[in-house]
Amino acid sequence: MTRIFRDAAIVMVWLLSTSAALAQGVAPLDADTVVASSQLAASVEQDTRQEFRSLDEDVQALKKEVLDLNRDLFLLEEELLFPANSQVAFFISMDVGEYFELDSVNLKIDGKEVANYLYTRREVDSLVRGGVHRVHMGNLKVGDHELVAVFTGKGPNVRDYRRGATLMLKKGIGAKYVELEITDKVRKQQPEFEIREWE
Repeated sequence: MTRIFRDAAIVMVWLLSTSAALAQGVAPLDADTVVASSQLAASVEQDTRQEFRSLDEDVQALKKEVLDLNRDLFLLEEELLFPANSQVAFFISMDVGEYFELDSVNLKIDGKEVANYLYTRREVDSLVRGGVHRVHMGNLKVGDHELVAVFTGKGPNVRDYRRGATLMLKKGIGAKYVELEITDKVRKQQPEFEIREWE
């Protein structure tokens, strides 16, 4: 079907060029010249399409390389900033969240504030659905450290609620991961705040 249209276009171009040439008193182009110029135009168009296709493939490959490089740089930066032997990370999680609506978390290690995070409604919804948020990542020397976490939000009967939890951390060689979990104590109808280390 495409060939029929192409041939019809060639005939049409030849007829138009012939009639234009006759109207101006110039010798008309012969059919072979029209066919050759038409084929040349088609070849140029195909080459142009091929070049664009090749350029697009090159751009996509370059994008992928940039993304891979960005990921590698991020991992390298994290390794340099937080070496495995001194790394410590703190995660927030929620279970149900019926008796407590989280607004913010404040973390202190050995009396020094290391994180103060204010949560959006969407982030709280994600936590209630089972998400985990890394609220802080840092370095700690080997030895004993005191962690104090203060949770602020709305408690039972939509009252302002502020509660703290403390844990003595023993940092050894190697990375340490600590979870700060907010759970509902159904029997007491109160939220409960637990800090535990991941094995």
